[in-house]
Amino acid sequence: MSVYIGNLSYEVTEESLNAVFAEYGSVKQVKLPTNRETGQLRGFGFVEMGTDAEETAAIDALDGAEWMGRQMKVNKARPREDRGSFGGDRGNYSFRNRY
Repeated sequence: MSVYIGNLSYEVTEESLNAVFAEYGSVKQVKLPTNRETGQLRGFGFVEMGTDAEETAAIDALDGAEWMGRQMKVNKARPREDRGSFGGDRGNYSFRNRY
C-alpha cells in the first residue's frame, strides 16, 4: 500500500521526497503526478514503503510536519475511484421531456 502526501511544495523532487521517507524505512517507489497540459507538479504525491510498519512510522512522524515551507498532510493512500466514462445519459435527461 502507498502513502499519500498532500500540500507539497511545487519545488519538491522525487529524490528529496525519497530522502525524507527513507528516514523511516525502505522506499520502494515515489510518484509525483504532474498536470498533463503544463507539466507542473500537482502538489501531492505517493510513496510506497517496504513494510506496513515503516509506512505507519512515516505517517505518524510526518503528518502535519512542516517541510519546504508547507505543512504536509500524510496518510494511507486510498484506492483510486472509478470516475466512470464521459457521456452516457447524463442524469437521465431526455429531449422528449423538454416539451
